[in-house]
Formats: sequence, structure tokens, C-alpha cells
Amino acid sequence: MIDENGYTPAEVKKEEWAHAKCDKYDYMIAAFCGAAAGLIDILFVGAPGMSKFGKLTDTAADELVKKAAKLTGWKPRPGNENNIASAIGFFERNYGVNYDQKSTSEVDGLFNMAAKNHHFKSLSHSPDPIGLFFSILDQFMNTSSFLSDGQLIRIDTSDVESPLKGGNFVAKLFSGFCNWLGHIMSDMAGSSGNRGSGSTGRGTGVSIPFMELFQLCDFGKLQVGNDKQTLAVVMTRVFQEGYDLRFGAAMAIPVLIEELMIRAIWVIRQRFYEKKDWVECAPTKQHADLRIMLIVGNGTLCLIDGTDAAVHGLIEGGNVMTFILHLNYVAWVRLIMLVLRELRFRLGPVILEVLRKFEERILYHVTPKEREVIQRFYDRMQQLDVSLEILLREFTIQIEQEYQLIYHEIQETFSSENSYTIQAEHSIALAKACGVDDSKIMKSNKDLDDFFN
Repeated sequence: MIDENGYTPAEVKKEEWAHAKCDKYDYMIAAFCGAAAGLIDILFVGAPGMSKFGKLTDTAADELVKKAAKLTGWKPRPGNENNIASAIGFFERNYGVNYDQKSTSEVDGLFNMAAKNHHFKSLSHSPDPIGLFFSILDQFMNTSSFLSDGQLIRIDTSDVESPLKGGNFVAKLFSGFCNWLGHIMSDMAGSSGNRGSGSTGRGTGVSIPFMELFQLCDFGKLQVGNDKQTLAVVMTRVFQEGYDLRFGAAMAIPVLIEELMIRAIWVIRQRFYEKKDWVECAPTKQHADLRIMLIVGNGTLCLIDGTDAAVHGLIEGGNVMTFILHLNYVAWVRLIMLVLRELRFRLGPVILEVLRKFEERILYHVTPKEREVIQRFYDRMQQLDVSLEILLREFTIQIEQEYQLIYHEIQETFSSENSYTIQAEHSIALAKACGVDDSKIMKSNKDLDDFFN
């Protein structure tokens, strides 16, 4: 307990700790906002395939893919400007990768996989930092990484042409990032085959960020119909039912509504009831009462959502898959994050102080020689940290310079204000900046004639 004479965390004002509570109106407001968002979740989100918000986010995903395709050079035939299959096909042709295996036979029978779940099992297909890391790793190492049945499985893809372009490490790193992003866009709204003419399905999208980690949960005997399955298998089947990134966006809508309502009402109350200045009414995480209100509101939303999911699961005879399909993954993750943040605010500084005192006691009992060894080790770590920071800064500057150069050359190459001669000069400079071999760069009309003849 922190009292007047006790330790006061540096990160939190003493006044914040003393008044880190809400009155009954704060709780009522937070609960009301959470309940309203919970009803919105039940009525408009529901489960994949029957979600009103889901239809909106599916359409939004299609529009995003088409706009991204146009920005990156998609030139559809007249009449195909709104053809989502054509836009997806553009990304599939231009952003192919070496880790796009789709079936058990393509991974040498090491584990069970099908086209409808390979986006979930392939780590490089995940639209999150884990996916980016494994995508870059797989492209450089000519491998393909999967999670299945609680195991990390990597296969060799040396027989597939490397998708990386560029003549140096930085150019290849940038190429790998573009390939990952472009391939995510090609898979976000399904494939060109299952979104083509005559198809009425929405296609298989990509997983919700970090949901792929459920593949590590190869435990449990959960009831699905007449079968008992592990959590990893259940989550794979949940993904196959359409519980993907597009549906994740639909689940985020009631969470966003609830947070905006609480923050807006809190600001109004602070300004007009508490008579505070506008500067003090900014709804930041430094206000303990607002943090508690957000936890209460999100907790109410999750309570209603969980009850609704449980009812649907019981109606289906205790089917766990039905329960999860009606569960708002985004809301529950947000609640966990809010609770962990509050614990960090309240206990983090105390833990740091305990560790500091523990360190002092350890150093008090060691011999002078041991203390000298520890200090030298600490100094080396400090020097290493400084060196790594300098290297990271230099690396970041180098990437930024290369990006600015390439971006400038692209702009000048396609600028209608430049003459054809100047555009050609910038086109040559762009090819060199991207690491194209000098012998393959066409620098004159003669080079063009020789190429086509």
C-alpha cells in the first residue's frame, strides 16, 4: 500500500493514485456504453456469414484491394474497373512468393493442409509483425514456415524462384516487404479464382493479427458436434468458416463505438461538470478514472458478448466452435490489454522499486572484486547498447535515403511535366537505384531496337 511516507511511482502523480477511482455516475456511464456496444455486437456483428457489419467490411476490403491495385499499376480492361477478381489477379501475378504452398502434397505430407486454411497455417501470410518477420526470413532463406498441431514446421523451397529483387541487401529487404504486403493484398479478399464471375462466395481471407498463434495450442478435447478436438484444430475450423481479417474489422466496430462514447462523455463531464480547462480534458491514459471506465465499459461489452456466444453454443448442444464464432475476439483482446496496462500503471513502478532494492542488497553482499567484475560487465553492455543504437540509426538513415531516391526517380520518370528525354534519364537512374544489372538497362533507342529485333 502506498501512503504519505511510502514509495510514490515516478510515472504516476500522487494525486492520480489518491483519486484513482470512479463515482457511481462514471460506472453507470461506462456500463451503459458497454451495454449499448454489446447490443450492437449481438444485432449487427454476430457470426461470419450472418453479419450485417460483416457485409460492410467485406465490401470495404474489396474496395481497398481495388484502390491499392490501381495505385500499384493495375490497368483493367474497359468494363473491368470494378472487377475484384481482376484486381486480385493483378496482385497474384506481380507479388508471387515462395511460401504459398496450398495443400498437404505441396509440403511433402508433413502435416494436413488445404487451400481453405493455408493462410492460417502459413506464418508468412499473417498481417502482423510475426507475418512480416517470417515473410522476410522465408524469402531470404528460401523456406516456408508453418504452424500446425502445436509445431513450427519449415520446408525448403529452393526449387522456387526467389521473389526478391535488387542488387544489395537494402533493396532486397525493401523488395521483401513489398512482396509481403502485395501478397497480403492478393489474399485479403479471397483469390481471383473463387471471386471470379459466377462465384457467390467471399473467398478465404487472411487471419486476424496474432490469431495464428492458436496453432500452438495443441491441447484440449473440445466438443465440436460429435467429435472431440484440440483448440488448434477448432481454431483452424473457425477460420475456415470466415473468421478472418475482414470479420475482425466488423468485430472492431462495436469496440470502437464503445470507446468513443466513453471518451466523449468523459471529456464533456470533465469540461462542463468538473469545470476543468480543455487542456486537462484530453482523454489520455494518464487519467485513472478514464482508464477504469474503459475497463468497465469493455468488460460489460465482453460480458454481453460472452453470454450471447454461450447461448448460441448451448443451443447447438454445447458446440465450442459455434461459441467461438459468436465471440468477439477484438473486444476480448482489447479488455486483456486494458487490464494489463492498468496493472502496469499500478504495480509496474512498485516492481521496479523492489528490483532496485534487491539489486542494492545483492551488491552490498558481494566482495569488492566481484562488484568490479559486475561493473565492467555492465559497462560493456552499455557500450554494446550504444554501438547497436548507432548501427540501427545508420541503417535507418540508409534505408530512408534509398527510399527517397527511388521515390524521387519514380515521380520524375512518370511526371507529365518532364520531356521524354528527361523521363528516360530518370528511368535509367531508377533502374540503377533498384540494383538492375547495367547490361540489362536500355539507355538509348538503339538498345530498344536491338532488344525487339
